[in-house]
Amino acid sequence: MGNLLNEPVLVLNRLWQAVNVCSVRRAMVLLFQGNAQVVLGDQDGAFQTFNFQQWTDLSQSEPHPESISAVSFKIRLPRVIMLAVFDRLPKKEVKFTRHNIFERDKNTCQYCGHCFDRRDLNLDHVIPRDRGGPTNWENIVCSCIPCNTRKANRTPPEAGLHLIRKPRKPKWRPFVQINLGINYHHSWRHFIDLAYWNVELGQDLQ
Repeated sequence: MGNLLNEPVLVLNRLWQAVNVCSVRRAMVLLFQGNAQVVLGDQDGAFQTFNFQQWTDLSQSEPHPESISAVSFKIRLPRVIMLAVFDRLPKKEVKFTRHNIFERDKNTCQYCGHCFDRRDLNLDHVIPRDRGGPTNWENIVCSCIPCNTRKANRTPPEAGLHLIRKPRKPKWRPFVQINLGINYHHSWRHFIDLAYWNVELGQDLQ
């Protein structure tokens, strides 16, 4: 039973958007407290929601092999739940890390436009630090070694270089935040596909 309680459950907000993954144990607490409802699809692709009592009744009337035992009854494992009061996607900042800068710039030198192995790229201050250039998303770009050497301690115009795109802070993508490395349940597919197609793309992909 302990393993079943640790099984993953997809969490939706009230707009039916996938926002998180939690354990069955956490989902059952949310369901019991009235803070979430179970989402269940039928063979026609329609979805119904169930509160705790309704889910308990369904578990008794339609026994299912994916169930856990309570004190006096068995209750079916929820696989998708919808939060009762949470309408927004969680606001999370993209961490300002070397890895994420490479990801934003797609391992491409922002001066010559060529793609390189990460070991052949540097991180360059567009406006040099000794000119007051900050170390932030808007002033750090990937640069190949030849371009970095050519630029040296100058601004791009001074070195005869041009940025292929203006560096910006990436937009957080909700879909990426959901860990899909696990073998997710087949009942998640509709909502995962929905998240994939409706996620807002970064400025560089528009």
